[in-house]
Amino acid sequence: MELIRSIQEMHRKAADARRSDRRIALVPTMGALHEGHVALIRKAREEGAAVVVSLYVNPAQFGPSEDFKKYPRDLEADQRVCARENADVIFAPTDEEMYPGGLWLEEGWGRVQTAVPSPIRGLQYSTFVLESVLAKRLEGERRPNHFRGVCTVVAKLLHIVQPDLAMFGQKDYQQLKVVERMVRDLHFPVEIVPVPTVREQDGLALSSRNQYLDPIDRAQATILWKALNVAQDMFNAAETNAHRLEAAMLRTIELAPSARLDYAEIARPETLAPVHDVRRGDVALIAAYVGKTRLIDNLIL
Repeated sequence: MELIRSIQEMHRKAADARRSDRRIALVPTMGALHEGHVALIRKAREEGAAVVVSLYVNPAQFGPSEDFKKYPRDLEADQRVCARENADVIFAPTDEEMYPGGLWLEEGWGRVQTAVPSPIRGLQYSTFVLESVLAKRLEGERRPNHFRGVCTVVAKLLHIVQPDLAMFGQKDYQQLKVVERMVRDLHFPVEIVPVPTVREQDGLALSSRNQYLDPIDRAQATILWKALNVAQDMFNAAETNAHRLEAAMLRTIELAPSARLDYAEIARPETLAPVHDVRRGDVALIAAYVGKTRLIDNLIL
C-alpha cells in the first residue's frame, strides 16, 4: 500500500493504472475510519479495481460554528485499516495541495478563515462547484455552503484520482444524491456506487462523529433509528400521510431526554422534494442533536 500526499504524484499513479488497463475505485473519506468506511473499501475491492482511499478533512464543507478543528484525525490508525483491507493507495493531501493560496469562506456570519493563506502562492483559492436544486433543502438549509464544499472537493478528487467508480455510503443520503446529480450534470466519466448504511447492533448508524458521544448520550443516540422505524411501522400499517409520519418521528425523538430534533421529513428518493402522500421507495430523513452532537440518519420506506 502506498501513501501519496501530492496531487502530482496521484496523477502519475492514476496514469500508471490506466496504462495497465486497470480500473480505479475511489473511496472518498474524511478519515477517522470505521466499519462503515470498511464496507466502502470492501465494495470497491469486490469490483476488482485498484482501490484509492482519500483521507482529507475538507474545510470548505464546515460552517464557522462547526467542528472542523476538533474533527477526529488519526492518519496512523487509518493507514492500519487501509492496509488490513488491502487498499492500494491512500491519498492524503494537505490543505495547501487542495486549496492553493488558502481558503476563505463567506458564511453569512462574517468572514471565516478555515485554512491558512500561503504568502508564497499569493491570491487565495476562489473556485467552487455548486449543485443548486437538491442541495437547497434539509442539510442545505441548516448548513450554508456545506454542499458547495462537498461538491467542490468531490469534483477535485474525481479529477485528481480519475476513478472509474466512486463509493458513497447511503447514511449520507442527501450527499449521495447531490453527488450523483453533479456527476450527471457535469459529465464526469465515473459510476457512483451507493453502499448501504452500516449500523451498530443496536441500530446506531456508524459515523466518525459518534466518537463525540459520552456513554449517556451514546445510549440515547439510538433514538434516531427508533424514530425511523416508527415511521416504517406506520407506513407498513397503511399510513401514507407524510405529516403524521413526521409527527410520529418527532414524538419518538422527544422520548430521549438528551435528544433534540432538527428535522424529520419524508421526501422523494431522487428529487428530495417534500411529499404529502407517501409511497413505497420514499425516504425518511432525520437529523437530531444528542447532547451536543448532531447526527443524521435515513430509511428508505
